[in-house]
Amino acid sequence: VQLQASGGGLVQPGGSLRLSCLVSGMRLDSPDYYAIAWFRQAPGKEREGVSCLRVRGYEPYYLDSVKGRFTIFRDNAKSTVILQMNDLKPEDSAVYYCATDLGFVATFPNCLDYQYETWGQGTQVTVSS
Repeated sequence: VQLQASGGGLVQPGGSLRLSCLVSGMRLDSPDYYAIAWFRQAPGKEREGVSCLRVRGYEPYYLDSVKGRFTIFRDNAKSTVILQMNDLKPEDSAVYYCATDLGFVATFPNCLDYQYETWGQGTQVTVSS
């Protein structure tokens, strides 16, 4: 399985961005597909889970600071997982990564980076006026 993240960029506070994670090598609707997630890391800070989605069951996990502003969803036809980010704030600036767990390791409602074994490259999000 390979992941390719895209959609980052520079946006003003209050703006929106849509991040995409293209998944190749396995269908998102495969019964072997377990969980996919978005993480972010800002300079000098630890990586944190933004949103984690178990493909079957459970509501998605969202970091408290993004609840009500970010939405994670799948487009199975395009084999893509989307992170829609609205009302962006400067503190959302970071490199965003998508990751997947195919080993049925991830526990919910947690969003822990060490439970995800396959990672895509990051995409930079900068929120600034």
